[in-house]
Amino acid sequence: LGSYSEAARALGVGRSAVSKAVMELEQLLGARLLDRTTRHVSPTEAGRLYYERSLDILARVEEAEMLASRLHDEPRGVLRVNGPMSFGVSHLGAAVVDFMARHPGLKIELTLTDRFVDPVEEGVDVVVRIGAMQDSSLIARRIAPARRVLAASPAYLAAHGAPATPADLKAHRCLDYGHSTTLRRWPLTKDGRTVQAELDVVFCANSGEVLRTAALAGQGIVLLPTFLIGEELRAGALAPVLTDWPPTELTLFALYPPNRFLAAKTRLLIDFLGARFGERPGGEGGGPARAGSG
Repeated sequence: LGSYSEAARALGVGRSAVSKAVMELEQLLGARLLDRTTRHVSPTEAGRLYYERSLDILARVEEAEMLASRLHDEPRGVLRVNGPMSFGVSHLGAAVVDFMARHPGLKIELTLTDRFVDPVEEGVDVVVRIGAMQDSSLIARRIAPARRVLAASPAYLAAHGAPATPADLKAHRCLDYGHSTTLRRWPLTKDGRTVQAELDVVFCANSGEVLRTAALAGQGIVLLPTFLIGEELRAGALAPVLTDWPPTELTLFALYPPNRFLAAKTRLLIDFLGARFGERPGGEGGGPARAGSG
């Protein structure tokens, strides 16, 4: 309300009670929460952060009370979600929007980044990642497998031929995800045996969409998940290669802190993602594949 007097009037208490409460809270926290002038009172950065987190805590308390009394199970408060850039743009964002429509009492903050995000340190409720799960204190819920495919454009294959063995990749132009073109390898598996195929990487990028564009332009062979190139494979714009040596499969995980009681909003989102993406996120059955989203 921008005023101690207005706040006191809204709360039905005296102005001095409001002033005393703020002063005691600032002393307890060791931080100034409000900037005061003769005309206006406004929150400091610390004050705004404290207020926003307090709203979330109060929403959790309200949610716990409703769940305990079994009167209502609609989640409330702020749900903070983080996901990888490519998958977030192509699939996760749409899924979160649909989840939000089911639970209008929630406020959702979605951020996309490919760097590692620690949900405890960064205040995130759910982190969605694709990869091999590393040893961690975090809880990892397996959502779905994420299949990858080696592919190239028909024009590239007409000009350079198709590799017959993993060793042949060394003689081909390869497009790889990463920050360096040197010392790159692709893990390929056949009959339970995995080899690390050496590559001649002519182009690398930290964007799956950019690598897809390069492959469509005939610049080489690319290794990408089917949620990014499923449509191109079905349309024939890209053709799979070395199909008898498929890349090792990755997994779509939902990561969250090891809390004893998982918040309803977090549990509901993870369950929703599991049902949404099913067995094959974005290309081969389950979730968005049935809707033709690729």
